[in-house]
Amino acid sequence: MILMANKVSVDLPAEVFDAKTNVALIHQVVVAQQAAARQGTHKVKTRSEVSGTGTKPFRQKGTGRARQGSMIAPHMIGGGVVHGPTPRDYSKKVPKKMKAAALRGVLSDRARAGRVHVVDALVESTSTKAAKQALEGLGGRNRNWLVVIDRGDDAAALSTRNLPSVHTLYADQLNTYDVVVSDDLVFTQAGYDAFLAHAQGANKEEAK
Repeated sequence: MILMANKVSVDLPAEVFDAKTNVALIHQVVVAQQAAARQGTHKVKTRSEVSGTGTKPFRQKGTGRARQGSMIAPHMIGGGVVHGPTPRDYSKKVPKKMKAAALRGVLSDRARAGRVHVVDALVESTSTKAAKQALEGLGGRNRNWLVVIDRGDDAAALSTRNLPSVHTLYADQLNTYDVVVSDDLVFTQAGYDAFLAHAQGANKEEAK
């Protein structure tokens, strides 16, 4: 598959950009990624942890009211909470091969739809306006862009960080979720080379 974008012609290797798209696998990986992002620090106090007296609020008999044993019981105002959330780890274990296959699948889907672009460089120097115009020149407006750059491309990183419809990642950070939620994927030449080297290295590891 040959791709032309912004005067840059690159050969998209079929093992990365023309793989089978397994929707169920992509969904599983995205759910696991979202779960891993949860802090899991939610906490409520039980009746043993709330501040309050443990004495009987009023005598057992003679008041006409229902008997009560404590002011910190769950049904009392300011009392403890039963079956509430406690700190936990939401992360799910997903094998590296499944993550890599899901990423290849969603990249291939974008490539087949003509939604993958490669440019020599997004901007020559730091300029948010220039970065916005460059992206609009690739595919018009009202799109969510995922820009993949090399670690040393500070100009592109600074130019795109304030654009609300643009999310920028370094090549070694590219993941399934960010590709799924983006309409178009834009690689700089250096970012593309770095990603391809990483992806092909992972493929060799899987083949062992």
